[in-house]
Order: sequence, then structure tokens, then C-alpha cells
Amino acid sequence: LLKAENIEENLSKRTELQTRKMVTYGFVGIGIMGRGMVLNLLKAGNKVVVWNRSADKCADVVAAGATQVATPGDVVKAADVTFAMLADPEIALDIAFRADGIIAAISAGKAYVDCSTVDEECSGKIGAAVTAKGGRFLESPVSGSKKPAEDGQLIFLCAGDKAVFDEIAAALDVMGKKSLFLGETGAGARMKLVVNMVMGSMMTAFSEGLALAESSELSQEAFLDVLDNGAMACPMFKMKGPNMAKGSYPTAFPLKHQQKDMRLALALGDKVAQALPVAAAANESFKLARAAGQADADFSAVHSAVRKGK
Repeated sequence: LLKAENIEENLSKRTELQTRKMVTYGFVGIGIMGRGMVLNLLKAGNKVVVWNRSADKCADVVAAGATQVATPGDVVKAADVTFAMLADPEIALDIAFRADGIIAAISAGKAYVDCSTVDEECSGKIGAAVTAKGGRFLESPVSGSKKPAEDGQLIFLCAGDKAVFDEIAAALDVMGKKSLFLGETGAGARMKLVVNMVMGSMMTAFSEGLALAESSELSQEAFLDVLDNGAMACPMFKMKGPNMAKGSYPTAFPLKHQQKDMRLALALGDKVAQALPVAAAANESFKLARAAGQADADFSAVHSAVRKGK
């Protein structure tokens, strides 16, 4: 016969599992990143409620089992935890504070997890408004682009409410390969800007290397081979390089968003009086590419701005 304490323990575990199954996730922003993240939540058997500014972009996730609603506020009302993946601070603030938005619908106990890449001030403003209404806030920008989002290989850079971070661990594990808790709200936003600043600077230097190899009549393929087999071997170079050598830039992370992140990182540098001459120069190359019509191309299209006579 089972002991009474064993029976109680088994019942407790069963209740905990049932409680986990009852969690409904919301997701606002079904774009290049959000689509893959939602599909992974659905594949894991979660109930997901979605909204996007362009409603037709929800078609794939609705076909996979998500429920589409009319406003971001409707997502919050239907969900226990609402994720957001939005393009920039302006859109993040609009979705949060519009009449039918996040803040209008948030209530005690509900959690808002913002995965957008924004500056610390934006994240702080949204977080303060959420908590003022009794909600809970976690900023959770991600490192990774389209393919990692689809493959559940993102890195979550979280800060804010530690209890929320702990509670959504299973969802983060479904969408990513690593999740870090960095402290108070703002730390996640700052970390993401530092990471993306390095990425943008690396991509610009790599683009100049490809361009110089081409201009000096060296094989770009041989250049890529040398990099891939030496100390500078880098998954980003390996993945992007062959297409860049052909002047092709299929979008995984839009250039306009990379340039936005460079701009925000440089503003953070100004705020803390940190010199960033390499990043500042890289930002100018991204601005040139953006002005030349490459805003919606992949951020590797910065290469087009530095290629000689191309």
C-alpha cells in the first residue's frame, strides 16, 4: 500500500502539471521572429492567442492552432502571460499605451514579457505602467534571428520580475536554447544593444574584407575558407558569406532594424560617456545601405554599401 505522504505527493505533482497545462500564452507581433516563436509554443502543446497589426500575417500560426483576436488588449485579457515581439521603441510604446493596448487590459497577476529590442527608457516606461496596474513585467529581448526563432535556438536576455522568469521557464526553453536573468528592468535592454552593436560592427568589417578581396582580385571563396579555418571562424560569417559574395542578401534580420540597434547602442554610449568609434563608423555604413534602398534586405546588405562600384 502507498503511504499517505506518497499519495499526497503524487496528487500535488498531478495538480502542478494540470496547472501548467491551463496556462494560456498571448503573443503580440507575428513577424519574422514572432511567427517561429509562436509555432514552437504551439508544437509544444500550448494554447496561444495572437494579434498582429497586419492581420493576414497571423494566417500560418492560426492554421497551426493559435486563436487570433482583434486587439492587443484582447490578447492580454485572454492570456495569463503575454509575449510581445515588436520592431522598435515607437511601436512597442504604441502597442502598450494605445486605447485598446496592453496597459488598458492588464490586471493583477497577469504578466507581460516584452521580447522587443528597445532602449532602457522604453522598457522602463512600459514596465512601470504594467506594474502600476498590478501586472508583472519581464523584459526579454533575444539574441538570434529568423532561423534560430524557427528552430527554438534563441537566447533570452531577461530582466525585471524574477518570479515571472521562473514561471515561464518551460516556454522559454521551447523557444530558445538559453535564458539569462540579468537583474532589474533595463539590464536586458542594455545587454541586447551591446550584443547587436558588436554584431553590426563585425558584419561591417566582414563586408569590407569581402569587398577588398574582390577589388584586389582575390577569390572571395578562398577568403571565406581562410576565415572559416582560422581563429576568426564565426557562424555568422559562414552562414552569410556565400550569399554576400554573390551580392544576395535574403532577409533574416532586416537592415533597418540593425541600424536602429546601432543608433540605440550609440545613444547608450553617449549616456554613459563610453567612446564607440568603431560602432559609430559601422553605423554610417548601415545608414548608407539604408539610403540606397536596402532597408528591408538582410543586415548583411551593408556589404552593398562598401562594395567598389557595385
